[in-house]
Amino acid sequence: MTAKNAWKGKSFLTWSDIDSQVRVLCTKIKKSGFEFDKIATVSRGGLVPARLVADNFDIKKILVDKKKIPEKTLFVDDIYDSGDTFKKIFPKVDKQANFLYATIIARTGVRYPKQLVYAKKTRGSEYVVFPWDKLEFERKHKSD
Repeated sequence: MTAKNAWKGKSFLTWSDIDSQVRVLCTKIKKSGFEFDKIATVSRGGLVPARLVADNFDIKKILVDKKKIPEKTLFVDDIYDSGDTFKKIFPKVDKQANFLYATIIARTGVRYPKQLVYAKKTRGSEYVVFPWDKLEFERKHKSD
């Protein structure tokens, strides 16, 4: 694979894209009526989006990689892709009937749980590179 081909089929988001999508996501969260006083996330992809959403809602507590997710906790991640993260997180939720899973991006063509709220869908199956993933992505594909 050439370096040129490594970049094909990728969608690179800028910080400006993230800023506008986080605003859209926060508006959708507000419209959902979901009440929360904490945010939970997974380390790696979820850390930055969780912090940005927390700032928008003036939430001071972010739970990272917890074994249990308490009631009144919003879960935030960067992308709903295959649904694997959701499947791992959902059993950890104290009250599953009162749970909201918020992501900046949702993969087109996959089945979404009713608990999902997202800012934007992908156009197709392109690989999404977030600004916080860019250096890792470049290192991974440097030798390609």
